[in-house]
Amino acid sequence: MQKKTVRWVLAHEPIELFLRAARHFKAELERTAPDQIDFDILTLSEYSEKYNNGKPVTKHDLLDLMEAGEIEMSQMYTSTLGRKHSRDMWALDMPFLFRDHDHAKKVLEGDIGQGLLNDLSDKTNVKGLAFTYSGGFRMIPANVALRKIEDFQGVPLRCNKSPIATETLLAVGAEPVEIELEEINEGVQSGIVVGGESTYPRFYGLEQNKHMSFINDAEHSLFLTSIIINKDFWNSLDADLQAKVQDASFNAARQERVWSVEDIDIVKNRAANDTIEVVTMATEERNRWKEATAHLYGKFEDMFKPGLLDAIKAA
Repeated sequence: MQKKTVRWVLAHEPIELFLRAARHFKAELERTAPDQIDFDILTLSEYSEKYNNGKPVTKHDLLDLMEAGEIEMSQMYTSTLGRKHSRDMWALDMPFLFRDHDHAKKVLEGDIGQGLLNDLSDKTNVKGLAFTYSGGFRMIPANVALRKIEDFQGVPLRCNKSPIATETLLAVGAEPVEIELEEINEGVQSGIVVGGESTYPRFYGLEQNKHMSFINDAEHSLFLTSIIINKDFWNSLDADLQAKVQDASFNAARQERVWSVEDIDIVKNRAANDTIEVVTMATEERNRWKEATAHLYGKFEDMFKPGLLDAIKAA
């Protein structure tokens, strides 16, 4: 069998958050399928220099490069996959959808998650292999404390580019601003936002701590990514190697989700030492936000496969 080459390109910051899943995957494949695959784990700039004649590549080019077979593997925000390829992926962004991490695990590792991944491969030249957390439950670093629903009134906050994220903030009177996650710091400096949705592992990784003095923690939605592979490359693998790649992806994703949860306490402890206040929203206020967004389930239900939201909630 001819040895395969996998170019796994890291497109999002902080790189370390995504590098650990790629390394875990690589280590397992080197153990279970020795000498069958060469791995080249690259940042966007490294890929540009090595494979694209120095022409700059951005994260927005990633899916096109994967569709074309110029990149074999990567990770992609499910919110981006929802915007570009499969609207059902946006269902995972719904507010207060997941009760806890165990609930999320049942959905992401079960038939529902597999169905979402299969739908992606039905519509694109990209196959979804497994779900990673990309930081887990969202929090809101900001220069204001959001202790109760009224504190959101008129506050400009960054959110991702989906109608669900926008409506989740509008429901409590905030002013959603759709900019990239990596642009929160610049947005705060320019005054267009005072903070925005992020995750604990990114707070120090993206130096949000230098620009915002509060972490507002409501666990209102999950921030997810998917490990993805070019479908033509996948189809070039024999059944045995496909099974090993699938298993390695599943195990890397599961371990990444464990690491993401562990990161939370690490960041909280560091924030306490740095006199950055973690504002944990009281259960009563969290329930008020949940009630304020309940109408979104009816509003967006027709956007998704019939019964998908109910199936996720019931898992």
